[in-house]
Amino acid sequence: MNPSITSLLQQAVPLQAYLLLSAVLFTLGVIGFLVKRNLITVFMSIELMLNAVNLSFVTFAHQWHAVKGQIFVFFVMMVAAAEAAVGLAIIIAVFRARATLAVDRIDLMKL
Repeated sequence: MNPSITSLLQQAVPLQAYLLLSAVLFTLGVIGFLVKRNLITVFMSIELMLNAVNLSFVTFAHQWHAVKGQIFVFFVMMVAAAEAAVGLAIIIAVFRARATLAVDRIDLMKL
């Protein structure tokens, strides 16, 4: 690719746009976590917050030409995948035991 086209593509979206998108996604995740009462929606809000933080890490890693941020994103994605597997298993177990996914109606950890 032509070097001038490469530099133009790199300058097309400023750093602030990525950080603003990350902040909006994180805010939507926090609002979803605090407002919604469905366990699946709360779980998806947590995943949205993790992905917003990952976007910030990748943005700063690209800005500073450092690989450390991208490596940290990889580890966060591994933790999110493990959380998704364990979290969904817990959600299924709660639904089978209580027949509801409403957070207000699940008051005991004991099944």
